[in-house]
Amino acid sequence: MAERSEESLFEAPPIMEQERMAEAILFASAEPVSVKELNSRLPHGSDAATALSGLRDRYRDRGVNLVKVGDAWAFRTAPDLGFLMQKERVETRKLSRAAIETLAIVAYHQPVTRAEIEEIRGVSVSRGTVDQLLELNWIRFGRRKKSPGRPVTFVVTDEFLDHFGLESVRDLPGLKDLRTAGLLDNRPPPGQSLPTEDEQSGLFDE
Repeated sequence: MAERSEESLFEAPPIMEQERMAEAILFASAEPVSVKELNSRLPHGSDAATALSGLRDRYRDRGVNLVKVGDAWAFRTAPDLGFLMQKERVETRKLSRAAIETLAIVAYHQPVTRAEIEEIRGVSVSRGTVDQLLELNWIRFGRRKKSPGRPVTFVVTDEFLDHFGLESVRDLPGLKDLRTAGLLDNRPPPGQSLPTEDEQSGLFDE
């Protein structure tokens, strides 16, 4: 009997209770929460991944959805109700064209160095442009490249994915969509050609 009682002390709570606990943590968190962090905060033996899966199903048709942001999870307004949040989502700072182009290049070509960004854009990248994106926490420093000088690279952040409602960079619009929307110059830089849609997936391989 003593052994059975001791085992019960470490028995994980029912999955519905785990979902309630995970729900409370996610609701109170200002930032997306990873599965690893949830497991560290839930009772011993809990399965955060299973709890998250159940929560996502339960919130699928609600006003807020449980969404994956990079390697973490967060509650977000349902996409079709985004118009209700329009006033709250107005940005007070506008990005310059140089910043938008730089951000797009980082998103589609990461990890990418400053020299590679300049080669793709065909013009130099000012320190202010990069600093603005770093301050917004939409890009961050990545690993150094194994090339002469070991230049630092840039990659997009989870905050960038969260702001644009993306789970990963693979959810970015296709190149064809960008050209149709007029957001991509159809003229490639000198000596380069634009990748095809089939080649686009390779842009995200590290």
